[in-house]
Order: sequence, then C-alpha cells, then structure tokens
Amino acid sequence: IGIALAPFVQDNNMRLTVLGTHAEEVGGGKVELIDAGAFNDADVALMMHPTPYDEYGPKSLAIEEWRVVFRGHASHASGAPELGRNALDGVIAGYNNISMLRQSFRKWQQVHGVIVDGGEAANVIPERAEASYYLRALNMEDLEDLRTRVRACMDGAATATGTSVEISVNGYVYE
Repeated sequence: IGIALAPFVQDNNMRLTVLGTHAEEVGGGKVELIDAGAFNDADVALMMHPTPYDEYGPKSLAIEEWRVVFRGHASHASGAPELGRNALDGVIAGYNNISMLRQSFRKWQQVHGVIVDGGEAANVIPERAEASYYLRALNMEDLEDLRTRVRACMDGAATATGTSVEISVNGYVYE
C-alpha cells in the first residue's frame, strides 16, 4: 500500500509513514504504538493484514493468549518414579483433551497450542511444564464458551495426573 500511495503523496506534498506492527496477533502491538505516540501527527491511518488471496471484508476473530503451567513433583524417573508427579503428563493430557474437544467446537472457534517447556532431562520427572495457546472465536460469547470448555480440559488433565495447573491470560481481547 505504501508503494502504491508514494506517487500521490509526492505530488501533493504529503508525508507517508509505513509501520509494521509487532505483537500483531496478541499482545497489543498497535496499542503500544498508539501509547508511544506513533500516530500523534497522523491525519489518516490504514490497516491491512496480508493474506495469500483477495479478501474484502474479512471476519475478525476475538483472540486470547493463554500460558498454561502445570506443576507436579520432580523425582528420578528410574530410581523413584512413584514419588513424582509429572507436569509434562499434565500438559500432554490437556493438549489431548483439547484435541478431543475440537469436533464439538462452534463455527469459527479455534485453539492453537504448542508446548514451550517440557522439562530438562529425560531421566527426571519434570516438576514444571508449560504450553502456550491461542483461543479464537467469532464473538465474545463464543470466546467465553471456549474459555470455559478449554479450562475444563486443563482442570481434568491436572486431576488425572495429580498435578496443579495455572492459566494466565496475556495480551488483549479483540472483537
């Protein structure tokens, strides 16, 4: 867009600034730019999201980022496994619970996740493990439904593995 507007801007003695946005999906990158004064002198702001196809009037989804931390009890995996409570098992059980839930998602409900910490050594039952998830939905009502059901997946995983789970919500929720 900046390249296309450049001749118009030059012919009319205007200034054009093209900004990329960090933390575009979650985390409030645009809010941080506003707070930093990036738009103070702007007369017009235009936003676009690149896609590999033409889309006029795309749907925007509410989004929320979760950091999910399971805590258990470390122990030697061979010498005393019965003394441990495997936090990684909690993360994996939660991940699998979400996978089983997907067939009943409402239209446009989505959950994307990765395991970001699974322990430090194969012979030690990890006392801490962490996953990161994006929850997306068409509107706030559907996002609340998704929150409730995904939280139940995590609570069930903690119960099944004898661990505890803590969920923190990062970024902003957009509608």
